[in-house]
Amino acid sequence: MQEMEKVLGHEEVIKHLQNAAAMGKVSHSYIFAGEKGSGKKLLAKIFAMTLQCEKHGKEPCLQCGSCKKAMNRNHPDIIYVTHEKPNSIGIEDIREQLIGDVAIKPYTGPYKIYIVDEAEKMTVQAQNALLKTIEEPPAYVVILLLVNNGGSLLPTISSRCVTLNFKPVRDEVIRQYLMEELQVPDYQAEISVAFAQGNVGKAKQIATAEDFSQMMESALRLLKKSRDMEVYEMVDAIKTLSEEKHTIYEYLDLFLVWFRDVLMFKATHEIDGLVFSQEYKDIKSRADKSSYEGLENIIKAIENAKVRLQANVNFELTMELLFLTIREN
Repeated sequence: MQEMEKVLGHEEVIKHLQNAAAMGKVSHSYIFAGEKGSGKKLLAKIFAMTLQCEKHGKEPCLQCGSCKKAMNRNHPDIIYVTHEKPNSIGIEDIREQLIGDVAIKPYTGPYKIYIVDEAEKMTVQAQNALLKTIEEPPAYVVILLLVNNGGSLLPTISSRCVTLNFKPVRDEVIRQYLMEELQVPDYQAEISVAFAQGNVGKAKQIATAEDFSQMMESALRLLKKSRDMEVYEMVDAIKTLSEEKHTIYEYLDLFLVWFRDVLMFKATHEIDGLVFSQEYKDIKSRADKSSYEGLENIIKAIENAKVRLQANVNFELTMELLFLTIREN
């Protein structure tokens, strides 16, 4: 199994990188942009391996000394930039690991490759310091900046990089991978695909979670009781759930899939297209009680809750707002 084949989707990005490697037309700096779990890190690793591979093909041979070192993440010329603070990459991190290091020639490979994951966390000072290196890099330097969706870099940086966007992967590609490669039962694969919205990492995480069915039951139980529970009870319940292992985001994504089902059933009265088709009775009951506008408000509120939590807005407050919307509609 060649490494490139392990990456699902992203055909255009792969083609671009393969051509660059094969023709020796590699840029000095790239931005890989896409949501967490979309495969940016895997592709950055494979691209770095390809560039350092002793066979100089358009993908890594996986046999040579260079590839073996890279696979174990101990290749001296592939540098993963790390940071102490979880939410920011400071000027010291960039100076020590990148700017201060670029003048040293590669030890073994033809290139020196720097991979900066979550590059949107670089402070303005760190980005400004990096700018000079991006403008005038030594011939052997390649910088890969991995940016999560919604994150952005200074225009002065992004205008000097080749930006490759990681788009959502088609549902049938993910479904096939889950069922054939990971042996996930079809019902679970179906939910994981709906849940992942084109994100392979997310689909895999959900499909292979040991307590997947437990998590689903907890989320659905909370949704079904939502009309009779006080808001504070719902906030407590979701807090307990999200402390149990899974992140709150996974629960919110399940809520989203469920309410999309309700909206779809309200519009079509068909069970076929539903992800939670076995929950048909509760979906019908909810569809009868909520208006189109109400359901759209709920879906919007779930999306907003995710954005607020990512921006570190108070958990209780965010959940209260969400559950109030769910109850009122």
